[in-house]
Amino acid sequence: MIRFILCISFVVLFLILAIPVGFVFFIIGLFDRHKKDMASMVLVRQAFRILLFLAGTRLKIIGEEKIPRDEPVLYVANHRSFFDIVSTDSRVFAPTGYIAKKELLKVPLLSWWMKNIRCEFLDRKDVRQGLEIIISCIKKVKEEKISYYIFPEGTRNDGGEGTLLPFHEGSMKIAEKSGCPIVPVAISNTNEILEAHFPRIVATAVVIEYCDPIYPGELSKEDRKQLGLKVHDIILEKLANNKTGTP
Repeated sequence: MIRFILCISFVVLFLILAIPVGFVFFIIGLFDRHKKDMASMVLVRQAFRILLFLAGTRLKIIGEEKIPRDEPVLYVANHRSFFDIVSTDSRVFAPTGYIAKKELLKVPLLSWWMKNIRCEFLDRKDVRQGLEIIISCIKKVKEEKISYYIFPEGTRNDGGEGTLLPFHEGSMKIAEKSGCPIVPVAISNTNEILEAHFPRIVATAVVIEYCDPIYPGELSKEDRKQLGLKVHDIILEKLANNKTGTP
C-alpha cells in the first residue's frame, strides 16, 4: 500500500501545486500556442516519470528509433491499464494528445491538464460526437502537427496478458485522412502495476515496443480497407513475443 499512497499523494500534490504554473501556461498560450504545448508536454512528461519511479515501474523500450521525428504520427496501442498513458506519455518528444473517454472531463484539474496536452474526449455511446472528434483530430494533425495516441479496442482489455480485443476500423481514419504515418505500439505488463491487484501498486517491468511505421497512402485500396486488422495483427504478434520473453 505504500507505493499506492505515494503515487496518489504525488498526483494530488502535482495537480494542486501546478495551478499557478497552469495559469502561466494559459498566458503563454494566448501569444504562442506551440510554446504552451511544448511546455505542457515537458512538465507532464516529467511528472509521469516521477510517478513511474514512485510506482517502481521499469520500462524496457524497443524500437523507439522507428518513430518519425519530422512529422506528426498516429500511435495505435493496446490498452490494459491506466499506466498505459503514464508509461507512453513519459516517452513523447513532441506535442501528443490522447483520445480519452468523456468521463474524464468530470475530474477537476486533471481534465484541464489533459486538454493542455491536446487530449480529445470521446463519448463512446455517441457516434456523431465520435465522428466530430475524428474530424477535429485530422485537422489538428494537418494544421498544427499534433500527434495522437488511440486505443482502438475501445476500452481496457481485462483478458490475459498478450490478448487483444478487436479494433474499431474507424479509429484509423485520423491517419488515412491526414496522411500521417501509423506507429503500432505494443504495451506489455502494465496491468500488473495496479489493476491486477488493486489497490496495491507493485514494482513491475513494462515493455513498450514501437513497430515500423505504416503509411496508409502507400497501401493499396484493398489493404486500406483492412488497415485496422493489419495493425491489430502486428501488435498481437509483438505482445505474444514479449510475453514469452523473445521480443
